[in-house]
Amino acid sequence: MKQKATEAILAQGILPLYFNADETVSVEVLRAVYKAGIKAIEYTNRGEAALSNFKKMVAIRNEEMKDLLMGVGTIKNVQQAEDYIAAGADFMVSPGYVKEVADKANSIGMLYAPGCMTPTEIIAAENNGLGFIKLFPGNMLGPEFLSSIKEIFPKLLFMPTGGVDTTKENIEGWFKAGVCAVGMGSKLISKKLMEEKNYSGIETATREVLALIQTIKK
Repeated sequence: MKQKATEAILAQGILPLYFNADETVSVEVLRAVYKAGIKAIEYTNRGEAALSNFKKMVAIRNEEMKDLLMGVGTIKNVQQAEDYIAAGADFMVSPGYVKEVADKANSIGMLYAPGCMTPTEIIAAENNGLGFIKLFPGNMLGPEFLSSIKEIFPKLLFMPTGGVDTTKENIEGWFKAGVCAVGMGSKLISKKLMEEKNYSGIETATREVLALIQTIKK
């Protein structure tokens, strides 16, 4: 399970992430990014409706998009982790490093990407058997941060999230610094596009970023 999720994120070079309180909007955005070629997505645990929306999305994924991996973000404690695992999550992401969540993920062989912004946090995660680190918030750290520490952590995979832009310059800067993928939320799946229910716009934007990343990786 861990390997499969890691490979899917690495192959696309991006992890799109979003939340919408509306169940229908959440499902339609899922369909749009899947149509664009996404095989792993992160749905953010950010409101009262998040868990019930996620359950509905998993049900529709199981019917229509069997090869799509559904991850959940903003997991801050083991209770949330257990709720989403029961709901069918394929992997978990946090804004920080939560040891109990790491232990839970390790016990079932699930990918867990903790948010880290210091070498101390990265070392703690690595020492607990984690290999995939979310650099958060990415816009505060910048590619220079990763360039400076990358050699200390040769076995780890890094993905910045927070403020990663859709421009070639921004994405290229991160990949040159050594990331394996970029996490991309509102810069890709914007509030405006969701409010307008512009799902074809979300599909087009996702398709363009996917193509751009493949070009950069070559």
